[in-house]
Amino acid sequence: MHFHIRQRVAYLSFDRPDQLNGITEEVIDQLNEAIATVAGDPTLVALVIQGTGKAFCVGLDIDLLDRAFEDSDYFTSVLQRYGQVLQDLEALDVPVIAAVNGITRAGGFELILACDLVLAAEEARIGDVHTSFGVVPGGGSTQRLPRKIGDQRAKELILTARWLTAGEAVDYGLILDQVPAAKLAERTEELLDALRLKPASVLRAVKRAMRLGSGQDLANALQVEINEFLTHLTADPSDSREGFRAYREGRPPNWQ
Repeated sequence: MHFHIRQRVAYLSFDRPDQLNGITEEVIDQLNEAIATVAGDPTLVALVIQGTGKAFCVGLDIDLLDRAFEDSDYFTSVLQRYGQVLQDLEALDVPVIAAVNGITRAGGFELILACDLVLAAEEARIGDVHTSFGVVPGGGSTQRLPRKIGDQRAKELILTARWLTAGEAVDYGLILDQVPAAKLAERTEELLDALRLKPASVLRAVKRAMRLGSGQDLANALQVEINEFLTHLTADPSDSREGFRAYREGRPPNWQ
């Protein structure tokens, strides 16, 4: 995978187009390294994950699967490692955006479920598809997908292994927006430009509040939000106070 940082955004690109960006153990290591780098940089406002070629990601690499289906202990180890990557991705305070350029299935499908915002090319095809191969999902589809799109739709997609067009995925609430493939990078940058105008600290606080409040009853979740508000307000320096002062003084804010 290729990793670089530009204008307060980290970009992580699958770079094995000839293998449809299949996930190897090396790719898992690279995902771990990128997540650790992003987690340790408080200046970043987003992490973008994108594909190359005709696929975003088709899940575990075919050569890895050759070994895995002959060695259940090895398969278990790989699934646990990849599952932890997806949990760590979700746990990042920085917003994570998937720019889906093409075919997205199995572990690639499960990867976009762990992202905060998903943009897709109109030409993309998206599906879990595990059951078509006689396999139970092992990277989180049965748990994350119902939380994203509701119980019945999730069951239908997983049980039937039906592919979605990008337009259908938008209708389902699985992705945020679809654009022609030639416009995907531009649409991604439009979203990033809006984030770049905000202080990294507030983006992280908002995502953290939403993540920590998810699954709690409303009263406790609302308290999570209040706690994040107060923590952000009383930080030194405080982007909350700077934003308010800039508004009162009619000047651009000077974010930390």
